[in-house]
Amino acid sequence: MARPAPLTPLGVATLSLLVEEPMHPYEMYQLLMARHEDRLVKVRPGTLYHAVGRLEEQGLVLATGTDREGNRPERTTYEISGAGRAALTQRIQDMLASPVNEYPSFPLAVSEAYNLPAGVVTELLDRRLKDLQEQLDFLAAAQDRVRTKGVERKYWIDMDYQQVMLHAEIGWIRNLQDQLGSGQLAW
Repeated sequence: MARPAPLTPLGVATLSLLVEEPMHPYEMYQLLMARHEDRLVKVRPGTLYHAVGRLEEQGLVLATGTDREGNRPERTTYEISGAGRAALTQRIQDMLASPVNEYPSFPLAVSEAYNLPAGVVTELLDRRLKDLQEQLDFLAAAQDRVRTKGVERKYWIDMDYQQVMLHAEIGWIRNLQDQLGSGQLAW
């Protein structure tokens, strides 16, 4: 058995699903997509299968059985192991407690924006604002849906966080555009 490496975001999402119940990777993928978890973690069917394979090599998940439906390929069902539960708990604790610079591209783009004319920067930021507003609207609608369904808030508090962060970014961009438009920020 390989020594466990730190859990990737996809590993965290996978183990979290297996806390709910045993399932096969395609079922995990469908559930992640249905829950729109792809807004939190980069996931594709192939990467999910590889992630499950790595988790199994590390002893964090266990194969519990294989079944086949019709002409479909065999599907192996997995469950989280005791070591997987411990690794998941530790990783979530670390992620909550310790800020990490994840090197997002937007701060880099902002720091280098002086290479473009102010009008171009403003136009590009208008496009970004449109996309950010669409994300904000999506989250608000999703939040309304889960509230209506009676889903406990602890399962969707990430939506609150994401909305606050989007509001902050939108506000910052509008302020920058105002400074560029008024000449307050020399370009």
